[in-house]
Amino acid sequence: MDQAARADDFGMLLRRWRGHRGKSQLALSLDADVSARHLSWLESGKASPSRAMVLRLAQQLDLPLRARNAMLAAAGFAPLYTERPLTDPAAAPVRAALQRLLDAHEPSPALAVDRHWQLVAHNRLVPALLALVAPALAKPPVNVLRLALHPQGLAPMIRNLAPWRSYVLQRLARQAAATGDPALAALHAELQALPAPAGRPPWPADDAGAESDEGTIPAGEPLHDMAVPLALDTPHGPLNFISALTVFGAPRDVTLAELAVETLLPADEATASALRAIHAALPPR
Repeated sequence: MDQAARADDFGMLLRRWRGHRGKSQLALSLDADVSARHLSWLESGKASPSRAMVLRLAQQLDLPLRARNAMLAAAGFAPLYTERPLTDPAAAPVRAALQRLLDAHEPSPALAVDRHWQLVAHNRLVPALLALVAPALAKPPVNVLRLALHPQGLAPMIRNLAPWRSYVLQRLARQAAATGDPALAALHAELQALPAPAGRPPWPADDAGAESDEGTIPAGEPLHDMAVPLALDTPHGPLNFISALTVFGAPRDVTLAELAVETLLPADEATASALRAIHAALPPR
C-alpha cells in the first residue's frame, strides 16, 4: 500500500471515530494540542500522521486497544498492542490468574466473557445455571446474553424479566456505541427481536429496551431500589442476584483488555444460603 492510500485509510478511520465520539474537528484539535488545519489534512489524506500523533489522537478519542492497533496499521505502523488468545502458552499466567479469580468468588457464580459476550471461563457454580436452559443454548460457544434473554434460556425463570432485559439491552447498546463493533450491534438487534417467553406479555411494538418497574424483587429487599437484580425461580428455589462486572487494570494485550468477569452476588441471605448448599454438594476439585 502506498503512502497516499495509507493516509486516506487513516483519515477515514479518524473521521469515523471522531464522529462516533461526537467531537468536532476543533474540539479534538484542542484536546490533542494540534491545529484544526492539520487535523483536517489528516482526515482528508493531505497529511500523514506520525506514530506519536496516531497514539495521541487515539488516546483523546478513548479508543479500545483493538481500534488503536487498527489506526496504527492504517497509518502504516506496526501494532503496539499484542493480541494473544487465551490458549497461547504465553497467556498461561493470565489464564491461571483468571481462574483463581473466578474460583475465589465461589459459592457465587462467576464467569469470564470476551468482547462479544462469549463464555471463555467459569467457576463450578455456573454449570448449575447452564443445566437449566435448552441444551442447544449451552453448547459452546455460549453467548451469555443470548442465554439470559432467549425464551428457551433463563428468560422464563426471570421474575423481573422486563427490567432485567432493559438493563441488558441498554448495557449492550452502550458497549456497541463505545466500541463501534458491528457484531455487538447485530447481537443487540438479535436480542431485542427475541420474543417474550410463553405466558408472558409480548414486548411493545415500539419497544427499545426502555426502563420498566415491572417484576422487581419483593419490596422488603432494599437492594432493588439501588440496582436491577436478577431474580430467578429455579429448582433450587428463588435466587436473587446482583451483578458485578470486573475488568483487568492497565492491559497491554487486546484479548486481556476485552475480557470481563461477571459475578452473580447473592442479593439476600436466602440466596446466599442456597448457594452454599449447592456449593457443598459439588464434587471436590
